[in-house]
Amino acid sequence: MKPAARRTQAQYAVERYGISERRSCSLFEIGRSTKRYRSRRPSDDPLRARLRELASEGDRPATPHRSNQRWSMDFTSDQLADGRRIRTFNVVDDFTRECVAIDVNRSLTADRLVEVLDNAARTRAYPSAIVCDNGPEFVGHVLEHWAYAHNVTLRFIQPGKPVQNCFVESFNGRFRDECLNEHWFTSMADARTTIENWRNEYNEVREHNSLGGLTPAEFAKRAMETSENAAAFSAVPTAPAATMQSSTFHPVPNIAGGPKLG
Repeated sequence: MKPAARRTQAQYAVERYGISERRSCSLFEIGRSTKRYRSRRPSDDPLRARLRELASEGDRPATPHRSNQRWSMDFTSDQLADGRRIRTFNVVDDFTRECVAIDVNRSLTADRLVEVLDNAARTRAYPSAIVCDNGPEFVGHVLEHWAYAHNVTLRFIQPGKPVQNCFVESFNGRFRDECLNEHWFTSMADARTTIENWRNEYNEVREHNSLGGLTPAEFAKRAMETSENAAAFSAVPTAPAATMQSSTFHPVPNIAGGPKLG
């Protein structure tokens, strides 16, 4: 276990059970000076800002113009307090910035991904396209057949170019900083409850500068009220059989200024 994780556990034991710092450090085999350590590394905010600028100048995909026009999906990983690994399957709507779903499991098979996507589509309708990388869960026949059946185009990014999946990559960063890194999950049930609560707060409470200061839920509601987006939020349609489409992702120039309504 890394020192950072030991510090977190030792501090939790002090706050939760009221034991002394000396005792908690002994239990987790960490020195008291190590527990009290605080990073003096300078802020990397300027570097992050520059990286975002460079990303916007490259292969960043165009912003969609309606809800459910395009989703993005990816994975993150973490561990429980007992060291067992967990994975999360994250899905976002690139237009509204809503987190459509976060599924938490020990392992995530293609069959499970399809189940999560179907559950999301029951309340939102199926997307026109989904952007993803070339991971084994995404490139197999299970997801291909699902996409064909529901008229969904799978757009695979080019290897080594995560900027082509920038919407979910940005979400993953916030999710890790604000949820995964801030909580010590005692069990799978605890992880699922905590993460779902965070997802709801992200959608309904968090204001986004890219959405004009609105929360994703507020932005989606306004979009729904426009004639262009009303159909995307109607009852889930029964999609006709689709013609197989190319799975190659073709980057297009970025449209600056973020999403616009109407």
